[in-house]
Formats: sequence, C-alpha cells, structure tokens
Amino acid sequence: MSKVKVAIIGSGNIGTDLMIKVMRLSEVLEMGAFVGIDPQSDGLQRAARLGVPITAEGIDGLVAMPEFAGIEIVFDATSAGAHKRNSELVLGAGKRMIDLTPAAIGPYTIPPVNGDAHLDAPEVNMVTCGGQATIPIVHAINRVAKVHYGEIVASIASKSAGPGTRANIDEFTETTSQAIVDVGGATRGKAIIVLNPAEPPLIMRDTVYCLCEEADQEAIAASVEAMVREVQTYVPGYRLKQAVQFEHIGSNRPLRIPEMAATGKTSYTGLKVTVFLEVEGAAHYLPSYAGNLDIMTSAALRTAEKIALRMHEGAAA
Repeated sequence: MSKVKVAIIGSGNIGTDLMIKVMRLSEVLEMGAFVGIDPQSDGLQRAARLGVPITAEGIDGLVAMPEFAGIEIVFDATSAGAHKRNSELVLGAGKRMIDLTPAAIGPYTIPPVNGDAHLDAPEVNMVTCGGQATIPIVHAINRVAKVHYGEIVASIASKSAGPGTRANIDEFTETTSQAIVDVGGATRGKAIIVLNPAEPPLIMRDTVYCLCEEADQEAIAASVEAMVREVQTYVPGYRLKQAVQFEHIGSNRPLRIPEMAATGKTSYTGLKVTVFLEVEGAAHYLPSYAGNLDIMTSAALRTAEKIALRMHEGAAA
C-alpha cells in the first residue's frame, strides 16, 4: 500500500518527537506537513532541514498549504484550548484527526485496551501521557477484579514538559480521571501529575492504586504482567518497577475515599492493589528520561497506523 500522508500541528516537544517517529519508524505513514507558530522553534527548523513542508502560521497556514489536499490524517499536539478550532477546520475539510491534547472531543483511545474500537471515528483522543501509562494497568486489574476506585500519580521531569503540557495541567487531571472510568473500567478515578525539577532529570514514574473486589492475587498479577508486555510492543521502555503489591483492607480499618461520595459509600473494604511503573523514552528527540513523550507519541503513532490500514481496507472494498 502507498503511505498515508499526515500533518502534525504543534512544533514543541510532543510534535517534534512524533515527527521523528513517523519518519524513522512507520512503514504506513509519511510526513506531509509540520505546523507551528514560531518560525524560530527547534521543531520547525528541524522539519525544514529534514525536507518536510512547514508553515509557521498555525492551522490557517496548514489549510492554505497546497500539500493539505493530499493529507489524510492530522495530529494535534498543541493545547486543549487551541484544539477546538483546529478540530473544526480539519474535520470540516474531510480529514481524520488524532488529538494528543486533553481536549477530549473525540473518544478516548488507549491502544492495548480499546485501540480497535474507534478506527472509523472522525477524531480520537489520546487522553494524556499519564493516562497512556496507567489506564492499561487499571484495565488489567479490572478484568480480574472489579475496580471501585482507581488513582494514578504520574511524575515527569520538568524538562520534558513544554508550554503546551504546562498549560494543560487542569485538563490533564480532568481528562485522565474520566478516562480511568470510561476506558479503565473503574467506578471512580483520580489523577495527579507531578513535574519534578530534579537535576539530573528523572525518568517518568507512575503509580497506580486500585481498590477492588477480593480476587485471586496471582491472577491479578498475571493480568498486569501480560498488559505490561503488550504495551512494550510499542513502548519498549515501559516496565514494572517492582512486583505488584497487595493489601487487604478489612472492616476493622476501612479506607475512606471522599471521591466515592457520589456513590453513597465512602468507607471501603476489599483489596488494595498498587503498581509501580517507569517509562524510559526512546530518545528520538529529548533524552531517555522523557518517557512521557515516548508513550504518548508511540500510542498516537500506533493508532494512526491502524486508522491508515482501515482506510486502505475500506478503499479496496
């Protein structure tokens, strides 16, 4: 099959890393345009050196480019605030959209959980880097034992968080919390992000806490380990930091969870499952500590490739 041409809006860390992945790794996708708003940005200058058509005029510049006619899929790596207009123009032109911002306009997509569910949707949303790292684990636990409450803490190096990521902190927590429920399967979810200023920068680390029904602990651990292996097929640096941890929460010492108040029950007994993860990046753009970039762009790349293959199947039919 001929390669599907794509455009990337956003010349920051995420957009630039994704561009490099498309060019180095994909046998299905081809760069058609790279879009920013700062002509001096490293991303735009790098794209120009690589021979990728560029514009520093944002979404309006992309729509005006002659190359736009041949582009079939557009990635948005800007911000939740900018995404609404970007989405309207791209979808209005009959293109497909993959949203890497936490705007949550399209259906949430986590490749190893529901990666095939929305391949025909005009737009899909990749949740957040923390969501891509942790929601597969919530799902892995939930498929063995019903998760009543899932909480995730994502810690990333400050140097890996560009202006777009920093502008989206509130949307990160809201979108990730909702996706823990909608995709992960938890009754309630909560997300926290930490920008760690340590020097040298620390690798991305994620912690998943789930309160679930009593179940076979070996089965839960096996489900989590199988999910880790599946994520590793597209993010090789994704791994368990240590064995899955279990703790019984008895009636003599129930957990109080204010976030569950809407269910009418805030004191819980059952099984607490804790999973510690780390994500080492492939260092396509930023150094390997930026696993948050790697898991987000790798998930978007895998999703785009599946959409491209589906588009070709439909055209052949």
